[in-house]
Amino acid sequence: MNWKSAGRRNVWRSMLRNPMTAIGMGLLAILTFLTLVGPYLVPHDPLTANMAERLQPPSWEYPLGTDHFGRCMFSRLVAGAQTTLGITALAIVSVMLIGVPLGLAAGYAGGRIDAVVMRLVDGAQALPEFLLAIAITGFLGPGLTNLMISIVLVKWMGYARVVRSIVLSEREKEYVLAARAAGSGAWTILWRHLLPQVFSPVIVLAALDTGKIILTISALSYLGLGAQPPTPEWGAMLNDGRPYFQTVPELMIYPGLAIMLVVIASNLIGEGLRDILDVRSD
Repeated sequence: MNWKSAGRRNVWRSMLRNPMTAIGMGLLAILTFLTLVGPYLVPHDPLTANMAERLQPPSWEYPLGTDHFGRCMFSRLVAGAQTTLGITALAIVSVMLIGVPLGLAAGYAGGRIDAVVMRLVDGAQALPEFLLAIAITGFLGPGLTNLMISIVLVKWMGYARVVRSIVLSEREKEYVLAARAAGSGAWTILWRHLLPQVFSPVIVLAALDTGKIILTISALSYLGLGAQPPTPEWGAMLNDGRPYFQTVPELMIYPGLAIMLVVIASNLIGEGLRDILDVRSD
């Protein structure tokens, strides 16, 4: 079964019937709701420091207490969701916009285009993704924009490789040969016949990659290469709470739990989509 034959409605029903996938969708829906609506509900400005209220325990005024600068932890967690999830979404969209067209072109055209794209992919993927992301971010300088650029530069290659392998197996099949014989141009074949074949694997890969990208963003921010103070971001909040772990462990526990929940939700959804769409992992 693939996305086209199953239909969107059947896919959604199948996902909801799977308990683990439904849990993942529920978690993601709650986090998305907090990301979109939370800024209008938070009790305090996440950037405003109040040293008189530093390291306060949870209360009605501060539902999750305050950090070492007296800032509301709940407000910063919600604002951090906007930062972390927003960058993740932009990175995934950018990665697909780069990797999918290059994979289609390399797989269908072959020749020099395929050689250039795949040599670039092979050379870059010889290094661990995280180390390469650290190197690129360190070269560009710390900051959220440079962090997203480094993730896109690292991640697009995996999408290009997956798309290219699918196109190589599909381009000699009868329906593509029939389209060529009917006079269809390369653009028409790519858009109408080959792109639908790569849609399901790319969506599954994006769902599974969401957790990895969030972990990369959080890890680089934890190392000081991502979000800069006072911007609320879950990885940066982990780093801010590190000196107080023995006395006020909640400063690290809250953002750590938020990261864990998003990663679990994305993995559950990705695994569910892979089973429903019958996408085989390599």
